[in-house]
Amino acid sequence: MRSGIIARKLGMTRVFNDAGHHVPVTVLKLDDVQVVAVRSKDRDGYTAVQLGAGVAKAKNVSKPMRGHFAKANVLPKAKLAEFRVGDDAVLEIGSTLVPSHFVAGQKVDVVGTTQGKGFAGAMKRHNFAGLRASHGVSVSHRSHGSTGQCQDPGKVFKGKKMAGHMGASRNTTQNIEVVAVDNDEGVVLLCGSVPGPKNGWVLISDAIKVARPDAAPFPAGLLSDLAPSSDEAPAEDVAAEESAVDAVSSDEAVAEAPAAADAEAEKE
Repeated sequence: MRSGIIARKLGMTRVFNDAGHHVPVTVLKLDDVQVVAVRSKDRDGYTAVQLGAGVAKAKNVSKPMRGHFAKANVLPKAKLAEFRVGDDAVLEIGSTLVPSHFVAGQKVDVVGTTQGKGFAGAMKRHNFAGLRASHGVSVSHRSHGSTGQCQDPGKVFKGKKMAGHMGASRNTTQNIEVVAVDNDEGVVLLCGSVPGPKNGWVLISDAIKVARPDAAPFPAGLLSDLAPSSDEAPAEDVAAEESAVDAVSSDEAVAEAPAAADAEAEKE
């Protein structure tokens, strides 16, 4: 079982597939996601990794948390979350995760905090039909109807669906398809919508109901595993070019030496 990642929801847009059909996608940004701590079964009773994302001002971080981040040698993070992992998927503290942790076509589960709607009625909150529009009903067309029972049991059961606070609750959406990942921009594109408002934090992990594809890196997609970009030549190539330039320069100097000697002799 691999670790998930923390991402920030930027909003929604659309992309076009090979058939020319537009696909609505949610853009999720990875903001310096690093491993802050590791939980071991011997010490903590379970195996997990604690990830941090974003940057928090030091003045807004408590002294114990400043020490926690300093121990991991990372900057203070705005968001912390733990992911249970297998014994073979434990990551090193300070490792940075990248969008290529997931691959296109993979199914993931997304956890977020839904948008708060405030106090809502029963029709909006629980999709009630409401009362009839005529035949004796007046004023209370959008009410939820009967609340309790008669003398027996003479109370309202707990969990009764009524008007009340709606939204701002933890929600998990399963089996969302990954449309694309971009390491240069640090974004993951997911098909459709995910819970949460813009700029809200979400947790993305491998789907528990669908097998992880073989192309997904294990134990994680790390920044250290990425190959150097094409515009940056490897150190060996740079050294070879420098040696070639030095050789050409030395050859030119040797070739110019006799000509310089002849010029001096003519002057004398």
